[in-house]
Amino acid sequence: MNKEVKDLDLLIIGGGPAGLTASIYSARAKMNMILLENQLIGGQVRNSYTIENYPGFKVISGNDLADLMTEQANELGVKIERFSKILNVSLKDDEKLIETKKFIYRPKAVIISTGATPKKLPIPNEQRFLSKGIHYCAVCDGAIYENNVVGVVGGGNSALEEALFLTKFASKVIMIRRYDYFRGEKSTLDEVSNNSKIEVMYNWDLINVEGKDFVNKAIVKNTKTGEEKEIELNGVFAYIGTEPKTDLFKEYLNLTPNGYIITDENMQTNIQGVYAAGDVRDKKFRQITTAVSDGTIAALAAEKYIAEKER
Repeated sequence: MNKEVKDLDLLIIGGGPAGLTASIYSARAKMNMILLENQLIGGQVRNSYTIENYPGFKVISGNDLADLMTEQANELGVKIERFSKILNVSLKDDEKLIETKKFIYRPKAVIISTGATPKKLPIPNEQRFLSKGIHYCAVCDGAIYENNVVGVVGGGNSALEEALFLTKFASKVIMIRRYDYFRGEKSTLDEVSNNSKIEVMYNWDLINVEGKDFVNKAIVKNTKTGEEKEIELNGVFAYIGTEPKTDLFKEYLNLTPNGYIITDENMQTNIQGVYAAGDVRDKKFRQITTAVSDGTIAALAAEKYIAEKER
């Protein structure tokens, strides 16, 4: 069956903060555009229980911030096609084609804001105990560990923030840190250090988890001495970095060895009229505010590209 071809000015792929911001700017510019999102609108920001560093809000939940961004986009008339999985793409200087189950989109410009997913724990029993003691979202799964002991693996702000969140439920949170330092903000680290429910195990690495049907212990190894030991716990939450969602585009775009899309300061990729914004892009800092900045720049650059193309 032949699919309907939709000609557009702009197609935005991904509905996190970067994609939503790009859609808001594009809608205000009266561009004929569509935003595609295969999952929930809002992206990973919905996994943040509390956000305290987004300008204009002293404290706001990730869900509330995502809802406000989505509401603003909707009020501007942004067409959002939810749960629309992309089957194939073709990205060239002179033509862009994106195929979903229902349509083939032929936009003049594309903004890729597909984000990134959490890296999986590199331990033998990760798949065996996935969602049975191994988790990657404390907001999603933390409540099931009421009055239990849980571990947190990671060394950045996400690990610190999620450890604090888990103290709302767990009787104890054990942070397993392979180095003797964290990379997070000092204020957050101070909060962790002063929380009586949190124990930090510096210079220890998680090498496996064990249990019958669910996790009941972790095996850790000292990174300085090589000593191994078991610790009793009921679940492990991992925050060891992210992997970009770029498999669809790797045939066409220049990527880093880790799979992030390489752009210039205007979010332009190596293909004319194709831009990348947010966590999917190669950059030093990945924050909600930097994603919003990327989305702004990408939308303005795409608008300029389309205008010049039509002259």
